Amino acid sequence: MSGNFSNNSRFPGTVTSPFDTLVRFLHLIDRVPTLLMFTVLFLLALIPARADLGIAFALWLFFIGDSGLLVFLPRTRKSFGPAKPTLLALALGRLIFAILPFPWNWIAQMVGTVLVVYGFWIEPHKIIVTRQSLASSKLTSALPPLRLLHLGDLHVERITARELQMIELARALKPDAILFSGDFLNLSYIHDPTAWDHTRTILRQLSAPLGVFVVTGSPPVDKPEVIEKLLDGLDHLRWLKNERVTVEHYGESIDIVGVTCSHKPPIDDAILDRVLQGDPDNFTVLLYHTPDLAPEAARRKIDLQLSGHTHGGQIRLPFFGALYTSSLYGKRFEAGRYAINDFTLYVTRGIGMEGEGAPRVRFLCPPEIILWEISGERQQTL
Repeated sequence: MSGNFSNNSRFPGTVTSPFDTLVRFLHLIDRVPTLLMFTVLFLLALIPARADLGIAFALWLFFIGDSGLLVFLPRTRKSFGPAKPTLLALALGRLIFAILPFPWNWIAQMVGTVLVVYGFWIEPHKIIVTRQSLASSKLTSALPPLRLLHLGDLHVERITARELQMIELARALKPDAILFSGDFLNLSYIHDPTAWDHTRTILRQLSAPLGVFVVTGSPPVDKPEVIEKLLDGLDHLRWLKNERVTVEHYGESIDIVGVTCSHKPPIDDAILDRVLQGDPDNFTVLLYHTPDLAPEAARRKIDLQLSGHTHGGQIRLPFFGALYTSSLYGKRFEAGRYAINDFTLYVTRGIGMEGEGAPRVRFLCPPEIILWEISGERQQTL
């Protein structure tokens, strides 16, 4: 099932991807003067109103309500994205339902406001603890399980209640090791000194007996020269740069492999091969930002791959799932747990959200941290 991407010229998660181009373009919309933006919104409201000024004004008030909900997000320290690109996107979405017959058109607009409140103000700020277990014949069943806490996609803008909740949960869960699968900063705040300070404050408070291990995420987000400075002095963190480390848990050896993500599987697979130097004997965890290396990791006898990047889509629809994943495999590895023979992949929905002009929204896709309990496989007796 491994894909052949050697001829690809555009890769998700890089500056060549259409999604990266789109979110950077949308950010430019925030430069539009506020008065002009409100004028454009009123002109849009005239379309389904068929020039009826009363109906257009009522629809325009829903647009203004969305504007208020978005503007107050940074003022209440919920999230810190630009309001105008999202406001325009919400207005275009509302236009679709404004053409419904009365009273369904207005019911749809009221439901829309409820969804905006939920998607921007509630769901993104409630972290879910997902618990997973895995049994391996490489480990002894009589020993206590290895507890790994997987974190991904912090995308820090500022410290909010969400990040504080994450820190408290990480302490309360008492993992043996913490593994972070990349994307420290929000794309909008890569060179922002305050975002750096806040990120360092968060990272200082993460600790575990066997260590805290991190890899970098997408190249446009986790620029090496930025991460070097960001992690400087945080000696309790182990930044894995295409290397393997071994930790001891009750006398058993577990290997943690960290590969720097380029989002180009042919390149990163060759690096993984060099790091492994053959099929691993110990139970081996691969820490890699995107799920797109999973087929190669399975072929190389990795036991568990922990990844993120997709955010689970951030916006998911019932029965369909993620609208967009930024993965070479599309929806194949969009979120959650997957198995390829004896290999296990987990793709976290992440903690933070996309940057630049992307909306700071989650719908049916709450942020999560994952606690793994990895134990020996019990031998069946006849």
